[in-house]
Amino acid sequence: MEKEKHSLPAEKGKNYRSREALFDRIFKPQVITLSNGHSVVRRRSRAPLILLLLLAAILISLRATGFNLTIIITKFDKLLDLFVKLFHPKWDFFNKVTGPLIDTIKMSILGTVIGCLLALPVSVLSSTNINHNTAIVSVFRFILALIRTVPTLVIALVCALIFGLGTFAGTLAIAIFTFGIVAKMLYESIETIDMGPFEAMEALGANKFQAFWSACVPQILPVYLSHSLYCFEMNVRASAILGYVGAGGLGITINERIGWRDYNGLGMVLLTLFVVVVAIEFFSEYLRKKLS
Repeated sequence: MEKEKHSLPAEKGKNYRSREALFDRIFKPQVITLSNGHSVVRRRSRAPLILLLLLAAILISLRATGFNLTIIITKFDKLLDLFVKLFHPKWDFFNKVTGPLIDTIKMSILGTVIGCLLALPVSVLSSTNINHNTAIVSVFRFILALIRTVPTLVIALVCALIFGLGTFAGTLAIAIFTFGIVAKMLYESIETIDMGPFEAMEALGANKFQAFWSACVPQILPVYLSHSLYCFEMNVRASAILGYVGAGGLGITINERIGWRDYNGLGMVLLTLFVVVVAIEFFSEYLRKKLS
């Protein structure tokens, strides 16, 4: 086992040196003669090669996406007209915004709470310093990776098809999204904690749960609450667009205003959402400072 451990870094170093030698063969190093007669070899910079590859990637992307700067310039006046209407909100439309806004906040709170509660035990089972069963760790990490790869809108669409239209589907979508994000960030945080107190309590006869609760929870609790508050901020913004797939909240109102070309009413919706999101961000930042 010791030989295998030492052979891995040696093998990586060998691969790195081979790539270096290939670069030097293509881009010959520069030989510089000093005033005292000695000569030194200066390797070529990789910056021009990186810039060339980046430029090629940009050109390929422009061609693949059909990006056209001329269209942006010619349509810029329409964009300005749209912004003028958005920045002149219809104030009397506020009464129709409060109901969907409250639904959005309720979806975000309930979905965040459910997702964070489910994420705590799963993150413990996914951390290698607490759970030494490689098979269980791999299964849970694969599930979390699978959840994170699916966009929230797709999750909300599937929930709406299964459970029907409305805020219930949106709440489930937010809970699943929060579960994947918080569990991922939390098990990474758990793997960085000091395991000395945990091992000491196990040596004194405590079982794994007792040792984890007394030695590890005080270390991860502030981080866990901070991750939960961060997800709540994201969920308020995300839940505002879940109505596009029938999951309730402000998304339905936004979709209606866009469909009716009522950009003044849309401006009122966006302004209300902006104020709520900023207030929540300030409040959660204050709580995170208290936790830290």
